[in-house]
Amino acid sequence: MATSISSTTNDAETQREWFSRGPRSPLERGQLALLLALLVLTLGAWALTIHQAQMMDMPMGVVPRGEAGPRDVTVTAEDMDGMGGMVMDDATDMAATGMAGAGWSLAGFATFVVAWAVMMAAMMFPSATPMVLLFRTVANQRQKTGGAFAPTWVFIAGYLLVWTAVGALTWALVQGLSDAAGRLGVAERATWTPLALGAVLVGAGLYQLTPLKQVCLDHCRSPFAFVMQHWREGYGGALRMGLVHGLYCLGCCWALFTVLVAAGVMSLAWMLVLTLVIFAEKVLPFGPRAAQVVGVGFLVFGLAVASRIVAFPWLS
Repeated sequence: MATSISSTTNDAETQREWFSRGPRSPLERGQLALLLALLVLTLGAWALTIHQAQMMDMPMGVVPRGEAGPRDVTVTAEDMDGMGGMVMDDATDMAATGMAGAGWSLAGFATFVVAWAVMMAAMMFPSATPMVLLFRTVANQRQKTGGAFAPTWVFIAGYLLVWTAVGALTWALVQGLSDAAGRLGVAERATWTPLALGAVLVGAGLYQLTPLKQVCLDHCRSPFAFVMQHWREGYGGALRMGLVHGLYCLGCCWALFTVLVAAGVMSLAWMLVLTLVIFAEKVLPFGPRAAQVVGVGFLVFGLAVASRIVAFPWLS
């Protein structure tokens, strides 16, 4: 633990020194180019995510089957003639209904996973940037001393692969819960929905306070320590390191994303809040304390939602 904390301090000091004096060597200029590329990718991912969210009548999440949304209409033959033969396919239906309306379809799966991967890039790149920059630095230095080339993009791909796989599992969970909710009556849903949402918030809050959360957070906050413990050479090594770092990141953040799924995956307000929380936890000096404060907040909020003191976020 002491090594992890020391490494985190060194990371922050190194970054402040680098930004204060500016890039001087070709390696540092390459780091600046990578930083700008990550910034462009992050802004592009946010732009796409915002566009996707604005196309929907509701955030993509659990929607009782048969209650897809206000745009869930029947298209008649006359309508098709008037539209020049255009019909609503699965992708269009999901854009209108929050991506639950298409049900268990391949088009629905592909659209959800792509939207999820873009969203992960938007939300996770800001906090993952120190790790990516350090990986490139070490990879270049080792290549100069005879080590195998380890491309940074492969490391990033491994990291995103973990979160894309999580998106596939999330789609299956959302579809299963949508089917289950569709089998409940309106009165039953009114009774169970606040309890379910409250349980999600309480569960996320409790996890924020566990030792496992702290262990995963320590690895995410200490790029130097991670590199020293997990470095591997070559393309395969870069992919493996990206996967391992993604798994630590998953261990750190999965509970936060259960809240996002409960709120609606394309809820821009919750996306922004959780992005700031993740960045604070992983990058800022008070990150571990922030994780605990968020955990207590979720516990209180979850109990309030379950007891119907407050509505979350669209139950009123």
